[in-house]
Amino acid sequence: MTLLVEFCGERVDVGDQPFVIGREADMHIDDNPFLHRQFLVIARVGDLWSLSNVGNQLTATVSDADGRMEAFLAPGASLPLVFHRSTIRFTAGPTAYEINVVNDAPLFVSPTVVAEVDGETTVGATTLTPDQRLLIIALAEPMLRGDGRATVSIPSLTEAASRLGWTSTKLNRKLDNVCQKLAKVGVRGLHGGPDRLASNRRTRLVEYAVATRLVTRDDLVMLDVQQ
Repeated sequence: MTLLVEFCGERVDVGDQPFVIGREADMHIDDNPFLHRQFLVIARVGDLWSLSNVGNQLTATVSDADGRMEAFLAPGASLPLVFHRSTIRFTAGPTAYEINVVNDAPLFVSPTVVAEVDGETTVGATTLTPDQRLLIIALAEPMLRGDGRATVSIPSLTEAASRLGWTSTKLNRKLDNVCQKLAKVGVRGLHGGPDRLASNRRTRLVEYAVATRLVTRDDLVMLDVQQ
């Protein structure tokens, strides 16, 4: 029962002791001051591998390799790593990170899901318009063009508007609409409440879209058509 953690070309075999990921940890991610010194912990619990968020601010998105299942790992939460290959994504400050975990004894195989695309993209019980999908692609472009890099910077709303040739007003309106739609079907972290603004919704939207393969590298051609 072996678990490998992959980041920036480094591949580490997690042993029987808890394995810590962070700024000052068993796996040193970055000197980014926005990153917790100890953020994620992988530990063996019986016949399972468990991933825990031991930070107090940052969250992580965990998905299977096919993007068919996704979990939102908030501070203090834990979940089992049951897939053969899982991808962990998180953002600290302006930088987004991606870590892969390979389990040689997976306990679960994700089901096959057929997505329908006919001018519009259906996600669960909601439908994205072409403009809404284009917005997501623009925000996710650096991550989609990552070329194997484990760290990227997500565009600001101003940069995304410029990339698309839209006004800031149009981009913010489209972002509001797409976040509201996805929030209605259960995607967390995209809609603020009376006591909490969704200040990180841009990051959360990108993490969700890439993790679930709502947008892929093949979609980048849509941005080229815009030029």
